[in-house]
Amino acid sequence: MNQKVLPKTSVIVPVYNGEADVPDLIQCLKAQTYPVDQVEYLLVDNASCDRTSLLLQTAVQEAAALGIIFQYLRETENQSSYAARNAGIRAASGEILAFTDADCRPQSSWLDALIAPFTDSRIGVVAGEIVALPGKSLLEQHAERHQVLSQQHTLNHPFRPYGQTANLAIRRQVLEQVGLFRPYLTSGGDADMCWRIQQQSDWTLHFAPTAVVQHRHRSTLQEYQKQWHRYGRSNRYLHELHGVELMRELTQQEYFYRLSRWLVKEVPMNTIKAIARKSPPIDIISTPIGLFGAWARTTGQRQAKLPEKAKEIEWLQNVQGIGFNQPTQ
Repeated sequence: MNQKVLPKTSVIVPVYNGEADVPDLIQCLKAQTYPVDQVEYLLVDNASCDRTSLLLQTAVQEAAALGIIFQYLRETENQSSYAARNAGIRAASGEILAFTDADCRPQSSWLDALIAPFTDSRIGVVAGEIVALPGKSLLEQHAERHQVLSQQHTLNHPFRPYGQTANLAIRRQVLEQVGLFRPYLTSGGDADMCWRIQQQSDWTLHFAPTAVVQHRHRSTLQEYQKQWHRYGRSNRYLHELHGVELMRELTQQEYFYRLSRWLVKEVPMNTIKAIARKSPPIDIISTPIGLFGAWARTTGQRQAKLPEKAKEIEWLQNVQGIGFNQPTQ
């Protein structure tokens, strides 16, 4: 891609209690090959209560010495990640708005590859690929084995394709047309955004497989349960917003059958394969891990109810706190 036509880009990263992730994230952003005079990095502290604020403000100062533009912002009124992204969007000056998360590690060529497709004037949204960071725990290995966060899953969604905000870029012009993220939505906002764009405009969505970020997967059962419970809530919210079919719940008999099949057939077979190095050892226990995730997702879907306020859409022209009363769908 010719550097003379590279669009000004704003990278927006919401961060909440991210002190463990911020140092590596900052190093990855500093290492981007995208021209420094064409990019700014907006780090939105979502009212963290750990050392995140100090780390981000220090990063701003250190980047300035290198000629890299980092901005520190703080969201205090609404702690959803989408509200934080909206705060970043409002402060951004770029023609293209790129998103990633604090627990992601963008490869050095990430931004170049993510922005390159925008030379096609029909493309309004670009999704890059998400791969796992190498993990040591069994849950991390399971997520890596099954490519849990790969965009290829969401881009093949039966309702409409969408890209996850861990690796997504959108033209500012698109957001001027369809609005920002729903700030009070706590899960599913990336799907909602991509679907609104496809429903309300002629902009196309493009997949850039070489625009790669690595993602840190959950390493404890509690984190894993929360993750899949949130996915279940997302199912419910998107069902209420867009009419998406809910995930079918497994019956007790189906859980029993799958666990019995795992014990009798899969454990011996996968153990032999693991010993022969024909498959990774994690395959031996993948079924119960997957069933635990399915149970957590079902529970989240069953318990969730979309708050009325979560239907609200903010708009880009709302810089001074006005303009919230646009029609929602």
